[in-house]
Amino acid sequence: MLGIKRLGLLAALVVVGLAPAAAAQAAAQPSTQDTQYLQAVHQVNLFEITAGNLAQQKGQNQQVKDLGKMFVTDHTQLDQTVQSTAQQLNVQLPADPTADQQKVLDKLNNLSGAEFDKAWVTAQLAGHVQAIQATQTEISQGSEQSVVQIAQDALPVLQAHYDALVALAQTLGVPVPQTSASGTPSPGGTTSPGGTESPAPGGTETEEPAPGTTETPVPSQS
Repeated sequence: MLGIKRLGLLAALVVVGLAPAAAAQAAAQPSTQDTQYLQAVHQVNLFEITAGNLAQQKGQNQQVKDLGKMFVTDHTQLDQTVQSTAQQLNVQLPADPTADQQKVLDKLNNLSGAEFDKAWVTAQLAGHVQAIQATQTEISQGSEQSVVQIAQDALPVLQAHYDALVALAQTLGVPVPQTSASGTPSPGGTTSPGGTESPAPGGTETEEPAPGTTETPVPSQS
């Protein structure tokens, strides 16, 4: 009987010892917010890298070409961190941009000259507004520090991109979305390049652009 009691006590100690480890493993799982942000920002990066390459190939305006090159460099660098963090957290990342983002890329691919430049800037403005908004949401609502850090590092880069796009839009006569510089949408705001879902918890789809705002669908805050 003593042997059985000792075995029972040993088993109890083993279970107690495993409980904290199991709890720690459960706590390590990223939240829905963190997971959706990683997935959304990865798709934004895929979109921006492809769109940036298109700008260098098809842009007529030198500033469009220069911004395209900058976006490729910055979003490639950002995505390296996104991919390594997603791997560490066992988050599955999409292999391609969203369907809406791909539609924007297809449309841009069929344009040329000044028409391409204006459509590209329009899509980029909307995309960066939504990327900034998603990033601000992650900073305020994210719980996994490594993902929040990605958002904190990305925000000044995205804001610099947006500011450069606003200046270029004014040069080209392209309307700027009715949003504040901080990325807060005004009533009837625009969609992101490709209209990706917002990475906020629960992932709500972005609104459709108001009639007559832009021809180009735009994706999630990039």
